[in-house]
Amino acid sequence: MTALRAAGLRVAYGPVVALHGIDLEVEPGRLVSVTGPSGAGKTSLLWALAGALAPSDGTVHLGDTPVTSREQAAGLGIAVVPQGNALAHALTAHENVLVPLLAAGVRPADAARRTTRALGLVGLEESSGHMIEELSGGQQQRVALARAFAAEAHVLLADEPTSDLDAGNRERMIAALRAEAERGAIVVMSTHDPEAASQTDAEIALDEGAMTWARWNGSQPGGRARC
Repeated sequence: MTALRAAGLRVAYGPVVALHGIDLEVEPGRLVSVTGPSGAGKTSLLWALAGALAPSDGTVHLGDTPVTSREQAAGLGIAVVPQGNALAHALTAHENVLVPLLAAGVRPADAARRTTRALGLVGLEESSGHMIEELSGGQQQRVALARAFAAEAHVLLADEPTSDLDAGNRERMIAALRAEAERGAIVVMSTHDPEAASQTDAEIALDEGAMTWARWNGSQPGGRARC
């Protein structure tokens, strides 16, 4: 696997600048948090890294490959867990995890195995047959995370993945995100939760679209923060 890099990343919505010249590099095996107040640019950063938001300036690369669209990024193995979870309410929890795998060409037996494992990882084995509308907000959030875990992505970008969870499930999900990093994935999550952020390898702090590293472990030549 190769690093995820942003260089001079700028995102603007008309006259409003959401991100100001972001430079960062995240290597495989790292779990990184993005913190900051509401409106600081956290979601814009994740969506730009995911290829879902075209930057006004700058670039995003996975290794040597530029990230140019959401479809292309998905093909590179960049998965996203959005706020709101984007689950299909006409499907069960199990089907919400299984169907994307089948659509991606995963063999049915492998897709079923990965679905069962992912739902077990988030503690929803007994709720797998429930329709989404029958689940609580926290359970729906865990289904969305299970869907991402089952994808076995190279890059996992999670927008506020623990916001609706109690303390016990928050710890469980942080451990699952850590396990994703330990298998070699790049994991970046936004959070308002200082406790969750403290358990990551490095912390990016955003304020009005400007980035600083609250914590990091190294820098590359030229001064770009790297973790």
